[in-house]
Amino acid sequence: MLMFRLIKICLLSTLLCWFPFRASASQECVVLLHGLARISNSMSELENKLTRSGFHVVNVKYPSRRYEIKILAVDAVDRGLTTCLYNGAEKVHFVTHSLGGILVRYYFQKQSKLDLGRVVMLGPPNQGSEIVDRLLPVPGFGFLSGPTGVALGTGPDSVLNELGPVNFDLGIIAGTTNINPINLFLMDGPNDSVVTVESTKVEGMSAHLVLPVTHTFMMLNNEVIDNTIHYLKTGSFIPE
Repeated sequence: MLMFRLIKICLLSTLLCWFPFRASASQECVVLLHGLARISNSMSELENKLTRSGFHVVNVKYPSRRYEIKILAVDAVDRGLTTCLYNGAEKVHFVTHSLGGILVRYYFQKQSKLDLGRVVMLGPPNQGSEIVDRLLPVPGFGFLSGPTGVALGTGPDSVLNELGPVNFDLGIIAGTTNINPINLFLMDGPNDSVVTVESTKVEGMSAHLVLPVTHTFMMLNNEVIDNTIHYLKTGSFIPE
């Protein structure tokens, strides 16, 4: 009898490993997209806390410096969507950092008929980054940032000029902590060391929140994470 029960437990454990979402197909899924020159591990704190809040999470890794935005958008966003839907999720949200938000904008401008849940963008360069403008003439910048980084400036050649207003429920969190003194001469207005507060805004957004965080580490900040989770669940940031 004991042997039979052990075999039964082992079989059940195996099935749960192979079909992790099937037991609760009605659960909501969140796709995480990291920023330029980062990897999925940079979103691990968000992944852990979103999971503990009841969401299924797909933390997508993509080669941010290797391809153009139009290629990365199809690859990263589509992989996240497909994984969520394949595993039974009825609603798919996105939480992005920096470049990840531009990929979502690009993808859903081309795929506007798809039903999307809520989106939270952390430090997105929706109107481009002045830092990119300043660094473009510097030898080696194009090699280090790749074709995607070069396209994130504010000039007429920026891919951002191709994108219109967003057509989904979007909350944006911008930062105001500048840890690079040189940026006082490179950027105009409050910024997170990489993107100005004004540049994070985009026509059609539903909510905009400004917090004293820096671009590189904002996705690790507890206040940012709490507001992100609150927005995904309610459609608004935490009231002051």
